[in-house]
Amino acid sequence: MTPTTPAPRIAGLLLAAGGGRRLGGRPKALLEHRGRPLVEHAVRVLRDGGCGPVHVVLGAAADEVRARADLGGCEVSVNPGWTEGMGSSLRVGLGSLTGTGADAALVLLVDQPGIGADAVARVRSAYRSRTGIAAAAYGGERGHPVLFGAELWAEIAAGAVGDQGARAYLRAHRDAITLVECSDVAQAYDIDTVEDLKHLG
Repeated sequence: MTPTTPAPRIAGLLLAAGGGRRLGGRPKALLEHRGRPLVEHAVRVLRDGGCGPVHVVLGAAADEVRARADLGGCEVSVNPGWTEGMGSSLRVGLGSLTGTGADAALVLLVDQPGIGADAVARVRSAYRSRTGIAAAAYGGERGHPVLFGAELWAEIAAGAVGDQGARAYLRAHRDAITLVECSDVAQAYDIDTVEDLKHLG
């Protein structure tokens, strides 16, 4: 019998630390969507899309989020520097995954509820190696979620500053990214302003 290659372990990494400055200081993780906190919805999307384990990075109102949201089965980290922007949360999240044996991290943002499990599963299935990068595309434009092979995490974390997250790294490695068109199964809007709250049910 020929040995079978084990299925890759694709961890879900949910960045949910934002304080919702343009929403009057309402933490994004706690915005209600379908009767539950938005962070719960996003965790379910990662799980239903085939990711595991699921790591969550909290920041603003972290204690309240833990109290109100069901994050059972998730590895939860708190980013004490969440006000510095998304880059610091990405660093905390990738750090929490180091040593877990995951082959890649699929990064999802809590404020994009139009991205569901179908898009996560598509990007997840684009995994090829621990040095690979894949990202959802919408009309050919790169968006979220983004998948990073484990051997890239240290370099990505080193460059994750301010509110840029991995944007600079992705720009510099544009030719290495496998784009996965998802516009037929997802919408990549953000919940950033009061006007955007209309997207929440």
